[in-house]
Amino acid sequence: MHSTMIFGCGNAIMGDDGFGPAVVEKLQIDRILPEGVQAVDAGTGVREYLFDYLLTDEGRPDTVVILDAVDFTGKKPGDVFRIDPKEIPAKKIHDFSLHQFPTVNLLLELQQHTGIRVIILAAQVEYIPEEIAPGLTPAMSAAVSVACDEIFDILSEQS
Repeated sequence: MHSTMIFGCGNAIMGDDGFGPAVVEKLQIDRILPEGVQAVDAGTGVREYLFDYLLTDEGRPDTVVILDAVDFTGKKPGDVFRIDPKEIPAKKIHDFSLHQFPTVNLLLELQQHTGIRVIILAAQVEYIPEEIAPGLTPAMSAAVSVACDEIFDILSEQS
């Protein structure tokens, strides 16, 4: 069982949307994660992982960290910041929603009904292409290291 699960969300072949998977890759290659912490490239399928935690009592982590690229007004490309699950942009709600009831948000459900601490660590996109175009912009490439540092800050908050 892992006490903390880190999920990198996004599509690596769609420009800055590949931020989450890029952070997970850097964590796995360059950093030694503490025992009980696992980082997973969830691609565009994080819902299945989260839904499993909602349904099962055994093997739930204490903390889930979601890494994702977002487009927020007032942020500069490459800014890394935390988002409360209640503040997920409307464009991203479908990534986490079960679609079973209106406005059901899986991340909020996890917090409210399981006690799992949910942290969303986001980075402001510069560019997400309309067609396949792998690779992060320079601002988002720089954000990857910043996010890795922030992950270790989050982990130290739990100690």
